[in-house]
Amino acid sequence: MFGIVNLSIIPCRKEPSDRSEMVTQLLFGDHFEVLEVQGSWCRIKIAYDGYDCWIDKKQFLPIAEYTFDILNTTEIFCVNELIQIITDNKIAQLFPICIGSTLPNFDNGECAVENSTYLYDGAFVNGHLPFSKNGIIDTAMMYLNTPYLWGGKTPFGIDCSGFTQMVYKLNGIKLKRDAYQQAEEGETLSFVEEAEPGDLAFFDNEEGKIVHVGIVMDNNKIIHASGKVRIDGFDHQGIFNNDKKDYSHRLRLLKRII
Repeated sequence: MFGIVNLSIIPCRKEPSDRSEMVTQLLFGDHFEVLEVQGSWCRIKIAYDGYDCWIDKKQFLPIAEYTFDILNTTEIFCVNELIQIITDNKIAQLFPICIGSTLPNFDNGECAVENSTYLYDGAFVNGHLPFSKNGIIDTAMMYLNTPYLWGGKTPFGIDCSGFTQMVYKLNGIKLKRDAYQQAEEGETLSFVEEAEPGDLAFFDNEEGKIVHVGIVMDNNKIIHASGKVRIDGFDHQGIFNNDKKDYSHRLRLLKRII
């Protein structure tokens, strides 16, 4: 069984319960494989990053395996406005979608999935655009002041690794979902002085577990989600919180993804 999200945003849970921790979110156009069904809940594997989680089976559109395979091989088009409207032709209704949402089988302002079509005339980006590290910073700035939300991936609430994943997605680069997974990707840098704007910095806790990630900027700055998406000082020790005038995160390693 396979599915695609035909709503704006849906929560993904650690366990099959509305009371369970939200570990990530799916946005419009995200597709997945259903691994298990338990009552009104489905355990899924998200196609984009392989993430395993539970969603309510009332919150997605079932699709054929053939459609799933096509979506896996077609170019990804993404919404590139903080909020925009899409039209469901089948029921002639409008609903909002947010930045980073996927536009499946997008062509000439129209998305098509199975027997459903959607009209979208807002800004978008696609994988044909040349990669630019300046583009990473420009995209990151669009999320500035977004409130922190554990498991969040939208401009209405986002966590640290959801932030980096979405920023890179909008620039045509896939990242895994969680900070410790992202830390396993790319090329390790030896010194802070080697880091360029757009590189990723990872931070650990007292047990040595990677628990935080941010995007390196120019002039010894970093943009990251901590309370909100914010810009703070950054050096070989870690993140220097400009409000508290103290270090908030301890640097573990630096990675260049591309």
